[in-house]
Amino acid sequence: MRIAPWLAALVTLPLLAACGTGPNPVTNALSGAEAPVAAAGADLVPVTVSVPPGAATAPFDEPREALVPAGWTVSVFARVPNARLAVRTPDGELLVSVPDDGRVLALSPTGEQRPLLDGLTQPHGLAFSPDGGTLYVAESNQVSAYAWARGAATGRRVVVPGLPDADSPDLRGAYGHELKSVTVGPDGAVYVSVGSTGNISVADRDATPPRASILRMPPGGGPAAPFATGVRNGTGLATAPDGSVWTAANGRDNVPYPYDRPYGDAGGSSFGKVDDAYVTDHPAEPLARLTPGRELGWPFCNPDPDTDPGVAGSAQDFADVGLVADAELNPGGRAMDCAALAPVEQSFPAHSAPLGLSFTEGVLPAPYAAGALAGVHGSWNADPPRAPEVSFFPWRDGTLSAQQTLVGGFQDPSGSRWGRPVAAVAGPDGAVYVTDDDAGAVYRVAPPGR
Repeated sequence: MRIAPWLAALVTLPLLAACGTGPNPVTNALSGAEAPVAAAGADLVPVTVSVPPGAATAPFDEPREALVPAGWTVSVFARVPNARLAVRTPDGELLVSVPDDGRVLALSPTGEQRPLLDGLTQPHGLAFSPDGGTLYVAESNQVSAYAWARGAATGRRVVVPGLPDADSPDLRGAYGHELKSVTVGPDGAVYVSVGSTGNISVADRDATPPRASILRMPPGGGPAAPFATGVRNGTGLATAPDGSVWTAANGRDNVPYPYDRPYGDAGGSSFGKVDDAYVTDHPAEPLARLTPGRELGWPFCNPDPDTDPGVAGSAQDFADVGLVADAELNPGGRAMDCAALAPVEQSFPAHSAPLGLSFTEGVLPAPYAAGALAGVHGSWNADPPRAPEVSFFPWRDGTLSAQQTLVGGFQDPSGSRWGRPVAAVAGPDGAVYVTDDDAGAVYRVAPPGR
C-alpha cells in the first residue's frame, strides 16, 4: 500500500501499549462497572481453583474461583513466576518460557520442573518443526534452533539473527514490544513476530528489518524477509491444521474518533478527539490469517467492528471486520487506503491484549476438539478494564468462527485481578494448560473425567 512522504518526518510516539503497560487496574480500577467475559459460549459456572500443598502463596493464599464449562475443573499445575508462552513437546512434557530469567523450563506430566535452557536473551516464543526434531526459541534478538531428542535440546544454532530489541543501538532502550513469538509452517518455514516499539511508532515500518511485522525464514534457511506488515504486536502466532499461519495482534490505545460527526452527546464534530467511551470499544484486535504480503494496516488503519460505524452504542460484529483510517496518522486516507485492505477474519473486543495462540488437534472433547485457544491478558485502556480470559475460536470450513470464553473469572467487577492468562495449549491428556505471568502459575483446566 502507498505511504505518503509527509509521514517520513513524523515524530515517533511511543505511547502506552495495549498489552498492559499502563495503569494497574488492581490499584486504579477505572469504574465499578461489571467487566463481562468476552463472548457467549457454553454456559460457564464458578469453580474453586484447586491448589496443591506448598503452592498456596499469593494469590492463592486465599480461595480463588474461575469460570469454566459445567463439569470442568481448574487446578494449579505448577508455580512458575513470570510464566509466558508454552509448547507441548513430542515427549509429552510442557515447555514454558520465562523471559525475565532468560530460561526455558520443562514440566513433566505431573508438574515437576526441570531447567531446559538458560542464559538466553529474553526467550519467549517456542515451536517445534513438523517432524518434532527441532525446537525453535524466539529470543528478543534472534531465533535459535536446537536439535530435540529424548527430552534434551542441544546443538544451539542461530537461524534468524539480528532482530531488534531494547539493546539495539538505534532504539536506545525504548522498545515496548520486544518479546518475539515463533511458529513453523508445514514446509519448515519459520515465522517470527517483530513487535512495534510503541503505540503508534510510524518509524517501525521503515526500519530494517521492519518492526510491527511477521518475518519468514524459508525452508532450509536463508535470510528472513517480511511476510506480513502493519502487525502492531503479533504475539499470538500459530500454524492452523491446514498449514495456514495466524496471528492474534494487539491494537493501539487511545484511538481518536475517526468520523467527521458528533459522537454520542457531543455538540460538534468529534473527529480526531480521544473520547473515553469510544476508546473503550475501539479498535477491535485482529485474529488474522497471514498470506504473503498481507497488510494489517497499523498504525494507519484500525479494525472497526461497529455495525453502525461511528454511532455511540452500536452493536459490534467481530467477524470480517473492515478497517478505517486513523484520524491522527492517516486523516482522509492520505497515508494508506484502508478500504483497500482485506477485512480481518476474526477479532477480539478492543483492548483484550491477546498473547499466546495455539490450535487444538482433536485431543479436547467437543465442542473444543478443533479450534484456536488464545490467552487474553486484559488491558487498562478500557472502562471497565477488559477482563483476562482464555478464549476459544472454533475451526470450521477452513477458518475460525466466533470467540467463546473457555476460562474466565480472573477479574472482579471493580477491575481488580488475581491472574492474567498468557497462553493456553492442549495436552495429550485432554486438558488445557494455561500460563499466567501475573499469578506466577500454570493451570490445568480439565473437562469431566480428565
